[in-house]
Amino acid sequence: MEWKLNKSKPLTAQICEQICLKIAIGDFLPESKLPSVRETAIGLGVNPNTVQRAFENLEQSGIIYSVRGSGSFVSPDITKAKETVSVVLRKKTEEFFSEMQALGL
Repeated sequence: MEWKLNKSKPLTAQICEQICLKIAIGDFLPESKLPSVRETAIGLGVNPNTVQRAFENLEQSGIIYSVRGSGSFVSPDITKAKETVSVVLRKKTEEFFSEMQALGL
């Protein structure tokens, strides 16, 4: 799965959503090591501070955890990641239907 970011929307939130999606679909397995902040930033073409903020948000949510000197890892319980994906999908579906209604469809 590729990283898909829209530069006109907040990048930190999008990175969090993408990581949750990767966890939910099994690209990142429980207890697996995530790419480093630097690797992720280079791959996305964004500032490492943006990725660091996303990782911090995910850690505060219990979706990932960090081990000093070793990096960041997916939490053993991926329930919160799946819940986040569900919320995002519901929101995007509502936005889609609102846009279609506005177009008269």
